[in-house]
Amino acid sequence: MRKSRLIVVLSALALAVSSFGLAHPATAAPETSGTTSAPDTMRGGRIDPHPSTAELTRELQRLQWRSRGAVDVSEIGRSNQNRPVWSARVGNGPLRIMYVTQQHGNEPLGTPAALKFLETTGVGQSAWQRWLRSRVTVDIIVRANPDGSELNWRYNYDPEADPEYGEAGKGYDINRYHSPILAPEDNPATEAGLIQRHYAEFEPDIMVDYHMQGRYADADGEEITASVMWPTRPDVRADMVRLAKQVSVVAQRAMDLAGANVSQYPGGNYEGIARNAYGLRGSGSVLIEFSAMGPEHDRQQIASAWVSMIGIAQSGASGSLQRVDPTWAERIPPRGEPIRTQAASALASHGD
Repeated sequence: MRKSRLIVVLSALALAVSSFGLAHPATAAPETSGTTSAPDTMRGGRIDPHPSTAELTRELQRLQWRSRGAVDVSEIGRSNQNRPVWSARVGNGPLRIMYVTQQHGNEPLGTPAALKFLETTGVGQSAWQRWLRSRVTVDIIVRANPDGSELNWRYNYDPEADPEYGEAGKGYDINRYHSPILAPEDNPATEAGLIQRHYAEFEPDIMVDYHMQGRYADADGEEITASVMWPTRPDVRADMVRLAKQVSVVAQRAMDLAGANVSQYPGGNYEGIARNAYGLRGSGSVLIEFSAMGPEHDRQQIASAWVSMIGIAQSGASGSLQRVDPTWAERIPPRGEPIRTQAASALASHGD
């Protein structure tokens, strides 16, 4: 598949992106509308980039009602502090795509992007919406770590934890406990076990995990706004790595339309990380990380996450995804040197 054809496939996104009035995040001036600026959506207002669990629940229930059931919301389980972990599903097509947001509680921006995606694809009966829903089924675990979100920390909540990955007396790093050899009922990270069970029930072809990273510059000194990576575990099947690379290319090209500057994420090959674990289990599994650029850029970063979700679903629905040259993924430039800020350094100190 030629580059020009992929641009044609994704070009419909350009009009939607332009409706946000976006400039490139690395050069955009701070917004004047306040730190909760985000893409226009529910009820004609704005999404808070950091909704509480109660606010998130209300938004999901409202989406289910507004979509007349096209968005199907269900609770897949409860956190250690008895908060709901939500799944929202849209579409009934044969290609199955799973998005997961906010495994790390202090990495929130994928969650409002998921709400925007559900509204864009589920609320309405346009020809494009009906076509997309007939071709793909998208299931989103919307905020996998509600306790960490409420506490504004990376881990889940488990004061009895003395984990290999996490912090004693605080909790587990959920994104280290997805190994295929770890049964959900034996998983010490409660929310990771919920994701494992839900994955097994849904059996997605594509799995995309949304996170946030620190701040980095590329080789030209321009700020990186997002990073992508496919499974790097050597025993992931070649066809799953190929699919994950194709998804990564589509995500990068879609985010380019929102003014992103995308790099490869320098991830490791530990099997417990979702990116590797769900590749081992037979999905095209991709990590997408958005840089913690400060609240004045939240709106831009949420739009970039949203457009990646739309681009992946749309290219999968059209069949163009399978024609993407996976070697293009290797041309995505590596992530560069860190830009030191207090908030960014906190995220940069961990892997995906």
